[in-house]
Amino acid sequence: MPIPAALTLYHCPHTRSSGVLMLLEELGAPYSLVTMDLKAGETRLPEYLAINPMGKVPAIAHRGQLVTEQVAIYLYLADEFASGGLAPPIGDPLRGPYLRWLVFYGSCFEPAIVDRFMQREPGPQGSSPYGDFASTTGAILGQVERGPWLLGERYSAADLLWGTALGWITGFKLLERTPAVSAYIERVQSRPAVTKARALDDELAAKQAAARGAAGVS
Repeated sequence: MPIPAALTLYHCPHTRSSGVLMLLEELGAPYSLVTMDLKAGETRLPEYLAINPMGKVPAIAHRGQLVTEQVAIYLYLADEFASGGLAPPIGDPLRGPYLRWLVFYGSCFEPAIVDRFMQREPGPQGSSPYGDFASTTGAILGQVERGPWLLGERYSAADLLWGTALGWITGFKLLERTPAVSAYIERVQSRPAVTKARALDDELAAKQAAARGAAGVS
């Protein structure tokens, strides 16, 4: 199956790709949506594996090329649609902190959260990708508390990634929802583009649940 030239998001509602849907709406980028039902195993079908052999979302296609991995997609889209103002450009003093917090999510924070969820020990500090849970979570929580955004007064794609992730993670009780974290999540989730994308995501999820019910699939 050829990869489309137009910007296409391969999406499963209520998954990591939901944040990319929000990002596209924030950027005002034109896109098409290919929606799959994760619970029905549609990301493992040959049609999608021909696009992304990992069978994961999010994935985007643009100009005939595939971009996968959550943080890479955020970086790509925010730079590609720079008029959206969600990425400090090269040469901006905030570019380094912006990259730091985006990459910190995938390289340190998510591995720490997954280990905590799976009730696994992180291993020796020298070989762990994040060291220890307390210092990893403390780093981002300290930055959130400084507020209002990770880059101070400047909202960026990094806030959308973190605001979405912290909403899920505190919802699953894997991290305490302190007043500062709660206020941060609310600031992100109350943005008009995010509200619009969340409503679309809920609608897509409801349609998939109804289709599974009609087919007798739980």
